[in-house]
Amino acid sequence: MTFSPRETSPGPGGRGEPDGSAASTGSAESLVLHTTDNGVAWLTLNRPQALNAITPDQREHLISHFARASADPAVRAVVLTGTGPGFCAGADLRTVPGTALTDRAPGDVARTIRDGAQRLIGAVLDCEKPVIAAVNGTAAGLGAHLAFACDLVLAAESARFLEVFVRRGLVPDGGGAYLLARLVGPRRAKELMFFGDALSATEAERFGLVNRVVADKELDEMARAWARRLTDGPTRALALTKQLVNASLDADRGTAFAAEAAAQEINATTADAAEGLVAFLERRSPAFRGR
Repeated sequence: MTFSPRETSPGPGGRGEPDGSAASTGSAESLVLHTTDNGVAWLTLNRPQALNAITPDQREHLISHFARASADPAVRAVVLTGTGPGFCAGADLRTVPGTALTDRAPGDVARTIRDGAQRLIGAVLDCEKPVIAAVNGTAAGLGAHLAFACDLVLAAESARFLEVFVRRGLVPDGGGAYLLARLVGPRRAKELMFFGDALSATEAERFGLVNRVVADKELDEMARAWARRLTDGPTRALALTKQLVNASLDADRGTAFAAEAAAQEINATTADAAEGLVAFLERRSPAFRGR
């Protein structure tokens, strides 16, 4: 059965009843809607009244979902999106106890960042399945970094991206400097982080932060189409490709070339690699099974 990422389903496990618990309960689970649809894990941030600002409980559920999707052979792609007018307005500081600097002992802030925002971004980067961000509105602060950590980014025309930290007198966290410098280069990254100006979806695409910009009403359809293409692909080869690209940004040529050769060696043992070769010889389209 197929569900639109904005629709509710009639039974457990659909968009309206995340993980079997009703959204109306207001539980932490209801703040991240989840379903698996034809090999695609749909994760939807569900705090529209707060522009999907992430609470600590919500963050932990997201991390858990990414870990499960990574390990589940039935999942071959992940789509991350949000309900309402915003993708994610960042971390919801109102839900974090003792946010005032005077309430913290030395080391508390660094520990909070390591155990919180950085773990979330790491969960996306380390997920063994390709992750698509379908950015349906404002993506600010950690919300922008959450999108940038995804492998592919689709943006609705109404989407915008903000490095909001400088407006609060803060240093970018949640992997912001790491991600932006690698995606757009140090000068563009500094421009975005020094000034905190909002980028439209079109500007983000021009900067290389977004793969495609589509009309708002077409975002779900495009995300579903891209996810379908990924689920039809060789899942283990995609996982290894993702690892190679991510690691190459921190490696010298020799290390990167060695990792590439090792990845191909591993991939050569998969059923999909064998199917790809046979299909080529038989002059037909391959039927990959993610194995």
